[in-house]
Amino acid sequence: MKLASSTNPSPEKFEVMSFDAFSILSSKSATLAAYAFVRFKFTGANVAFALILVQLMITPEILIVQNYVTLSKLNLVDTISGMGLPYIASAFCIFLLRQAFKSIPKELEDAAELEGCGTMSILWKVYVPLAMPTYIAFSLVSVSHHWNNFLWPLIISNSVETRPLTVGLGIFAAPESGVEWSILSAATLMSVVPLLIAFLIFQKQFVQSFMQAGIK
Repeated sequence: MKLASSTNPSPEKFEVMSFDAFSILSSKSATLAAYAFVRFKFTGANVAFALILVQLMITPEILIVQNYVTLSKLNLVDTISGMGLPYIASAFCIFLLRQAFKSIPKELEDAAELEGCGTMSILWKVYVPLAMPTYIAFSLVSVSHHWNNFLWPLIISNSVETRPLTVGLGIFAAPESGVEWSILSAATLMSVVPLLIAFLIFQKQFVQSFMQAGIK
């Protein structure tokens, strides 16, 4: 089954690059939000954080129709950007980073201020390095979720170049196309191996991050 021409980069390469890009964007937006919740006192902070937690209770499937309509108006249907745009802001990442930032002593921020660091310098030079296990844990969870996501990519993508690996495997396994189980099994194994290797490498940071989030 021909998925793409040999002159174009493989869809798997675009998929991995897009996962990395959207994980970075999601982490950056969550970093700013979590830092604001921890170190700035403003009216309605508890209400805003409660609304973020409520978002965790809403399944993405409920918003599929509205997300599709919005992306259609922006002409982002059947694009890698449109596939990842609804996941740029992650309530789960904000929660994890808020818990990690709360465990960092205020004295470290005071010492950085004495050295002449501004607000953003303190964030990127003090908080972010100390919360690195949390970033690794979220990256593993985020990439694993989106790597295995099927319904939203199936709806938003129309072309072979845009479809991620899970949708490609689903179409390849359709009975009407004639299932070649040996090839399908090999492709499924290849899709699992990168996530397994990443977890084996970062499993210590992964477990440590969730333990800290639960204790604080």
